[in-house]
Amino acid sequence: MHYIESGAGTPLVLLHAFPLDARMWNPVRGLLDDQLRVIAPDQRGLGESALDGSSARSVAEPGENRRTAEHPSLDLAAADILALLDRLELPQVVLGGCSMGGYVAMSVLRAAPQRVAGLLLVDTKAVADNDEQRANRLKVADRAEREGTGGWLADSTLPNLLGSTTHERRPEVVAGVRDLVDAQPADGVAWAQRAMAGRPDSVETLRSYTDPALVVVGEEDTLTPPDNARELAGALSGGELVTLPGAGHLPSIESPDAFAEAVRPWLSRLG
Repeated sequence: MHYIESGAGTPLVLLHAFPLDARMWNPVRGLLDDQLRVIAPDQRGLGESALDGSSARSVAEPGENRRTAEHPSLDLAAADILALLDRLELPQVVLGGCSMGGYVAMSVLRAAPQRVAGLLLVDTKAVADNDEQRANRLKVADRAEREGTGGWLADSTLPNLLGSTTHERRPEVVAGVRDLVDAQPADGVAWAQRAMAGRPDSVETLRSYTDPALVVVGEEDTLTPPDNARELAGALSGGELVTLPGAGHLPSIESPDAFAEAVRPWLSRLG
C-alpha cells in the first residue's frame, strides 16, 4: 500500500474520499504535521496502491473487465489499513476519513476498535446505501470498466464534490480536483464503487465507540449535509461537531486553513 507521510508526534491516519487519492490531504498536511505524524494512504486500487494488494499497481485497460481476486469489500479495505499500521508498528492511531474514507474508518472500528484512539469523520455517513444508490454505484463501476474514467467521471462527480462557493470563486481548486479524479485507475474506481455498494450500516458501530470523536462537515455539502453530520455526532458518545462555512464535501481541499483550525484544538486535547 502506497502512503504519504510527514511530521512527527501522535500518528494521524487520514483516509481519502472517492474518487480521489491521498493527495487530497496535501493542503492540510503542512498545517498539521508540526504537531502530528500525518500518514495518508492510497486505498486499494486508487492513487499508487495496487488493486490486488501487491506492492506494484497493475491497471486494467478499458473494456478488459478484469477484477481482483478478492470480492470488493470495505472490510478488505480496512484490513489493508490495519496491515499498514502493523507494518509501521503503530498499536494505536487517531483515524480520520472523508466520505469513502469514513466508511473504511468505520470498518476498521468494527474489526479492531482498540487500534483507534480518536476518530475524525469528515463529510461521511454511517447508514448503508438504499437500493437506488446501490444501483447507481454499480452502473458507475460497470461504465468505468467499459470506458475508463477520463472526463465523464469528473463531470459527473465534481458538481457534488465541491461546494457552491468553490465552484464560483475557486476555479483553481475545481481544476485540481478534476485532475485528481481523472488520474484514478478505472479498475480501482470500479472496485471501490462495488465495495461501497455492499457496505453495512455502521450506526451501531459508532454507538459502541466511546473514545473521543470529531465530526467535520462542509456547510455546502449536498452529498452528506450538515443534518447528516449532526446525526453522526449524536451517535457518538464522545462526539463533537464542527461545520465549516464556504466548503462542500471536501473541506480539506476547499478550506484547508479552516479545516486545520477546526481539528487542531481537538487533536491537542487527545495528547
